[in-house]
Amino acid sequence: MTITVSSSPASPATPWRQRLASWTPILLIAPSLGASLIYVFGFTLWTLWISLSSSTLLPQYDFAGFKAYVELWSSPRWQIAYGNLLTFSVMYVAAAMAAGLALAIAIDQRIRAESGWRTIFLYPLAVSFVVTGTVWSWLFSPDAGIEFLVHQLGFTDFEFRLTTHRETALYAIIITGIWHSSGFAMALFLAGLRSVDPDIVKAAMIDGASPARIYRKVILPQIAPIFLAVAVVLLQYAIKTFDLAVALTKGGPGISTTFPAMAVYDFMFQRGQIAIGAAGAIMILAALALVLVPYALYSTWHARREGAR
Repeated sequence: MTITVSSSPASPATPWRQRLASWTPILLIAPSLGASLIYVFGFTLWTLWISLSSSTLLPQYDFAGFKAYVELWSSPRWQIAYGNLLTFSVMYVAAAMAAGLALAIAIDQRIRAESGWRTIFLYPLAVSFVVTGTVWSWLFSPDAGIEFLVHQLGFTDFEFRLTTHRETALYAIIITGIWHSSGFAMALFLAGLRSVDPDIVKAAMIDGASPARIYRKVILPQIAPIFLAVAVVLLQYAIKTFDLAVALTKGGPGISTTFPAMAVYDFMFQRGQIAIGAAGAIMILAALALVLVPYALYSTWHARREGAR
């Protein structure tokens, strides 16, 4: 006698469960998406409108054209701030990338205690710009820093007071920024160096190429996209520089180390010129867009080209 056991098919999911499963991802990202729309795009548009108004101590919603932008670029404080930004961006990005690449190449030689060295070089990145600026302000101080220590050793003619002179205060900020960000550049460069195909390096060594030539002709060209990524991130840091300069020099001596973000704060909250401050904020946003938009377009184009291959 044969007994046949038939299994009934699984009951399909009810329509409301299917709808819930399809809407769950949307419901999860809706709060963050809404906050982004309000706090990023909404307030950006609001700032743009205020910059085109005649607002002073309180926001006004009239239309005054580009008057605030004309007054902004006529201000000596803003001109100095933007000049400082250009100088700081070029020197800070170039030197931080060079220092990070040198550290990455040194660690790539399979040195002893490699993890310990990586930790030491990455440590500044874990410290905020405010703490970094405060500590380095002590080091640059003639009353308690490096100059004071050297004087205690008997070298009374030694001077190391970069932050007290208009001509050198900006370079003190650049040095501090390099110390803070070179570890970040090192980490990305080291990851790129370790991703290069070792067979290519071995082939170059068999051909008799020197280590310097191998890095210059074989390895570094293969990690060229990492150079671009590091430069973009560091440029973002440079454009948004505020807390480092405030903690280190407070914009002085005088206004010699003022940056655009500091000028915006001064216009808005100390002088009561909201429209001019909003115009400065829009100019900072424009500078960021000049860095991020081309990089995003290049990344999209590069990804599509690699996908086509």
